[in-house]
Amino acid sequence: MSTEIRNESDQSRYTITVDGELAGFADYTITGTTIVFTRTEVDPTKRQAGLGAQLVQFALDDVRTSGTLAVVPKCSFVAHFIDSHPDYQELVDRG
Repeated sequence: MSTEIRNESDQSRYTITVDGELAGFADYTITGTTIVFTRTEVDPTKRQAGLGAQLVQFALDDVRTSGTLAVVPKCSFVAHFIDSHPDYQELVDRG
């Protein structure tokens, strides 16, 4: 199984593909100095593979690398991931 995750900034989403087929995405909007994650979806037949967690971790690591944006987790999946992984708390702007 070949997995690829990337930021498709022209569509304001991170995507994960498995063997060349779209398996999930995390939508976002950037406003000023925040990135608001609004929706995450993974193909129901692939959810048990942990693809959602891989996708969100990649997205948050990408945000961390940029060093310029604070995360607003409007999507419940992203919020839960951050709550379960305290090392991502410093990225969050829950204001």
